[in-house]
Amino acid sequence: MKSLTSSSLPPPPPSHRLRVDTDALAHNWRELDRLSGEAKAGAAVKADCYGLGVDICVPVLRDAGCEAFFVAHWSEVSAVLAHVPPEQVAVLHGPMTEHDVRYANAAGVRPVINSLQQARRWTDGGGGICHLMVDTGINRLGVSIEELADPAVQALDIDALMSHLAAADEDGETNARQLSAFRAAIPQIDHRRLSLSNSAGIALGKDFAVDLTRPGLALYGGVPRPELAGIIKQVAYIEAAIIQVRMLKPGDRVGYNGEFTADKPMRVATVSLGYADGFLRARGRDFSLRNSGLDLPLLGKVSMDMIVADLESAPDLDEGDWLEVPFNLPDAARQSSVSQYELLTVLGQRLRGG
Repeated sequence: MKSLTSSSLPPPPPSHRLRVDTDALAHNWRELDRLSGEAKAGAAVKADCYGLGVDICVPVLRDAGCEAFFVAHWSEVSAVLAHVPPEQVAVLHGPMTEHDVRYANAAGVRPVINSLQQARRWTDGGGGICHLMVDTGINRLGVSIEELADPAVQALDIDALMSHLAAADEDGETNARQLSAFRAAIPQIDHRRLSLSNSAGIALGKDFAVDLTRPGLALYGGVPRPELAGIIKQVAYIEAAIIQVRMLKPGDRVGYNGEFTADKPMRVATVSLGYADGFLRARGRDFSLRNSGLDLPLLGKVSMDMIVADLESAPDLDEGDWLEVPFNLPDAARQSSVSQYELLTVLGQRLRGG
């Protein structure tokens, strides 16, 4: 039997697709850079650019003018380095092992130091320029303000002195309290520049922007604060194909556990999309797909690879036709009670073409 290879026969085209509007992505970065005032906007590109793809998004951000890129894990570094110089790449989790230190030095990227142990590890491994995270109230990563006087921290060659806002998407005392704590940290250690704000923090104004902002969600179409509504454009668009059309009789039940029961004859479509593609069961409730502006309500539970939609408003649709999966992030978050961050980052590898 003759075997197939990737060179002899390419795979068929997918039955669902994710489109990234690169013009909208560039627009969002430029607007966030503008809103940062005298500060310069960087870009959080961790988690494969929030699920939209490093190889798609990083070149667009670079060409738009971005010069600072933030990842969480060391495993994310090489993909970003294919597109930007190493000194522009920062690793937020910092050097957790001596191997991390050697890797950072070999690659030329800059770790974010988060603890006294990491500070000593970085210096003992040869050191070099780094960033420093100081905790001002989120209590995740970062040295405390009291630890800034420690000789291990004072010995660091710090580019950006950083902190992270815990509740920038909310109004309240937390933001002002963190800004005050950050200001108290600034004179205690030498540094070249300051960085505090994420996407929501940018909307809080110039006092929070300082020298370098670190937008993430808003780059990719999220709107974490109302001040950004009307400014941030949708970036991710999802479509899925109908893989079967069938007729239901009154009393027929749809999907796992038969959560939907037809009360009349119905023409329905099985659509190539499911929770393995990041379309979570939480999005199935009271949700509709669309075709030519018409809503096609979902019926029953979301499966791993399939959802079922009512074709009553679009009787001419058939197998192979494509349906729009609404993915305006603020709207989808309200509809599903799933955060905008999660809606993006759970996008499945198949949907992203991996």
